[in-house]
Amino acid sequence: RAQHADVRGSRVVGETYPDFATPLTGGEALCRAWRASARRLLNLRRSGGGRDSSVAMATPPAAPAAAGKVTLDESEVSAMKAQIERLTARVAELEGAGGRGDAAGGAGGNAAARGKIAEMSSEVVDDNPYSRLMALKRMGIVDNYEDIRGYSVVIVGVGGVGSVAAEMLTRCGIGKLILFDYDTVELANMNRLFFQPWQSGMSKVAAAVETLKGINPDVVFEHHNCDITTPANFDLLMNCIRAGGKDGASPVNLVLSCVDNFGARLSINQACNELDQPWMESGVSEDAVNGHIQLLLPGKTACFQCVPPLVVASDIDERTLKREGVCAASLPTTMGMVAGLLVQNALKYLLRFGQVSYFLGYNAMSNFFPTDCIRPNVECTNAACRARQAEQEAVGRWEPDVWRPPHMVDDGPVAHDDNEWGICLDSDSDDGGRDAAGGGDRHLWEVVEDAADDEAACAALLDPTCAWTVADADGGAAAGRAAGLR
Repeated sequence: RAQHADVRGSRVVGETYPDFATPLTGGEALCRAWRASARRLLNLRRSGGGRDSSVAMATPPAAPAAAGKVTLDESEVSAMKAQIERLTARVAELEGAGGRGDAAGGAGGNAAARGKIAEMSSEVVDDNPYSRLMALKRMGIVDNYEDIRGYSVVIVGVGGVGSVAAEMLTRCGIGKLILFDYDTVELANMNRLFFQPWQSGMSKVAAAVETLKGINPDVVFEHHNCDITTPANFDLLMNCIRAGGKDGASPVNLVLSCVDNFGARLSINQACNELDQPWMESGVSEDAVNGHIQLLLPGKTACFQCVPPLVVASDIDERTLKREGVCAASLPTTMGMVAGLLVQNALKYLLRFGQVSYFLGYNAMSNFFPTDCIRPNVECTNAACRARQAEQEAVGRWEPDVWRPPHMVDDGPVAHDDNEWGICLDSDSDDGGRDAAGGGDRHLWEVVEDAADDEAACAALLDPTCAWTVADADGGAAAGRAAGLR
């Protein structure tokens, strides 16, 4: 209601906000027209988003309380008529845009939402929102970027990390997003990214979907305002993972955990272990200067309960750790960085480019980014995790993928059939140029390989008196010194 102080400030006798219910006895036709236009504009604001700053709401003139009537002079009548015309025009404009108001065009409120785009195009034009994304193909980073429109991702937790991750995936053109959260937007959330003050009081999932639809209408959105730790809602989460694909029947491609409590993480862990669903976990520390992301592949990498946090391992109710009047610190910078690392990892996993991080930490104080790949615990307390481990053991030991740049890809052992320089080793010993095994002249790289594990051989190799034999163009041999060949 505070958003509409310009309407609430009406000075009409007996008027109350926001009902406009009290009848007027003076200047009836004009005042009713003003009220009707104001009411329609207010309803559009409520349904569509934020405050509409493009029309300044004028108020009907005041009237003596005793008379209970409004007396209008000629100038006031003209001003009200002009105001009614502006209100009527603005109402028509908003209705034509689907009643979205400021939500359609961000801060301006006048920008029309774009239409849906059937196929991603790499055409470089100003009105193509995918041209810079598709440029990744031209630069050889991704072979199949357009495949992203067929992927479906579940995000549990639409807070400081989850909301930013949802926006990033939306801008990247993900096919479908399914959002879970049970909380509402508060002014206390405004130190973070994404949400806006006028969304206070709305459920986080509803506010997020409203904003994200305006950013990219090509994405399919589904949202659930519920707590996944309850039995009924846990079943809902399971069903969404099992059949939440873009086609409405297949499983989702990835689950992103962006929650701030262990109970929700355990629920996600259980669901993904049971369904053999890959997922990524993320978190930011209470002091707001540490964070991490982790890829969890059931049966292959450690699940959340394989190496549990101390609170989980000790079976402590985390709600007992919270103190009245004390909250965790929160920096939009750390939240944004963790969200960026999470979505970057999700894109690499889905589109198969670059090195996927199995665990990546972040310490803002020392600029430290530790990495690791945590193996599953054979004594994990989660029965579904142990079952997945047994299935993986039956097919063979899993090894993490290691990405190499194209120019460093190992195509097999290197063959030295063509020795362009003809470098080989000749000995000064009495064996007539034969090595100890009688194998004849040896190539330089063979000697280096043998010397790598032999301290005496290393010393001999660096001896400046050691002679090398270099084949010349005529098939002869020319003697050289090691010092000249180093």
